[in-house]
Amino acid sequence: MPRIPIAKQGLPYIFGITVLLILLLFLGWKFLTVLALILTVLVVNFFRDPERVSPQIPHAVLSPADGKIIFVGPVSEERFLSKEALKISIFMSIFNVHVNRIPCAGEVESIHYEKGTFFAASLDKASQKNEHNAVIVRTPEGEKIVFVQIAGLIARRIDCWLQPGERVKQGERFGMIRFGSRLDVFVPTNSHLAVSKGQRVRAGESILCYHPPKN
Repeated sequence: MPRIPIAKQGLPYIFGITVLLILLLFLGWKFLTVLALILTVLVVNFFRDPERVSPQIPHAVLSPADGKIIFVGPVSEERFLSKEALKISIFMSIFNVHVNRIPCAGEVESIHYEKGTFFAASLDKASQKNEHNAVIVRTPEGEKIVFVQIAGLIARRIDCWLQPGERVKQGERFGMIRFGSRLDVFVPTNSHLAVSKGQRVRAGESILCYHPPKN
């Protein structure tokens, strides 16, 4: 049976707005019906979940999100790695696919959720201040890759479907953020970058960087 390309988390929203649309259409309220129709299209578009084919390239780190690269560079990552790292930040608008995917294969070492504020996800301070959920994956080579789901100005719900100790495959779905948000990825400083600021990427398909194998 073909899979419906809609995230199941969106079905209650889609059902509710569809019922409203039918009711307004039945009542003959044309203006409100048009508004409800536009809202229905936006909600369905937001929760779309297309299939993706991930490139099978050794040591590649894939984008966990659709969106635009808003930061690439070295940082001091004290919260999860306690060392220098390369940070790649991806901003997701409400028009992007919001289902997140695993950047690299390995084992989920730990997950850290923290409540916070709701600044615009495009701001630098959003990484530190906003509500977020960090996943640390240890690759088969022993490297730690961190990817952080960050709520935005209108995002009020972070979903993460992983558990510590779980083994994950590159490109698998692992969560989503509703509605509009950001993903930060932290990789070793000696990784070879494959993206630059301003570039658009696709979850599970676009390569962010290559982490070098340990000797």
